[in-house]
Amino acid sequence: MNQTEWCKPVSLTLDLPSVNQQLREQSPEEIIRWSLEQSQRIITTTSFSPLSAVMLHMVTQVDPEMTIVWVDSGYNMPDAYRVAERLIDQLNLNIRVYTPTMTAERRNALMGGIPHPDDNPELHQEFTRQVKLEPFQGALDELKPDLWLNGIRRDETAFRRSLDIVTWDSRGVYKVAPLFHWTEQQVADYLSHHNLPTCTHYFDPTKVRADAECGLHTF
Repeated sequence: MNQTEWCKPVSLTLDLPSVNQQLREQSPEEIIRWSLEQSQRIITTTSFSPLSAVMLHMVTQVDPEMTIVWVDSGYNMPDAYRVAERLIDQLNLNIRVYTPTMTAERRNALMGGIPHPDDNPELHQEFTRQVKLEPFQGALDELKPDLWLNGIRRDETAFRRSLDIVTWDSRGVYKVAPLFHWTEQQVADYLSHHNLPTCTHYFDPTKVRADAECGLHTF
């Protein structure tokens, strides 16, 4: 990908019902290639969660220069950080890291630790804004993508079952989920087949349950 393309104004309008029907039978790799045909202003996000290596491997096989955006909340486990560094090196990722403006220790002191949404929903909402939404908005403001590739799947949460492969995000970007119709077993098989590293311990401070949303996709 020619990084000078980021400076060119691109106006992208997609007919979502038609596009999703077109892509429904396509492989994740074909969906990634389709995305690159639509615009060069494109990013892929990662959290370096246990199965993240699959999406990262796929996109870099199609486009080694793909811009990878990582919102690092500062709260992850040592194992996850070590695996992140391995993947950055092994896949030669064109990584862009976005972090909160406040350190985790400072925030913990002011908020009394990670606020629970059941105990203080307003404080948890502010916590999520600070560690996840604000840094991601910084990435969108800086990179100005037309398309945002991500690794969400339909079977992960009730909310995600209401989405599709390509959806519009109110922040002004089309979200593309190449793995949307894959099962967790398919993802795990791909991970094993390509001998990709995965972390044993992973922690998202904005989620209280594995099937909860972190806020990025429910904005």
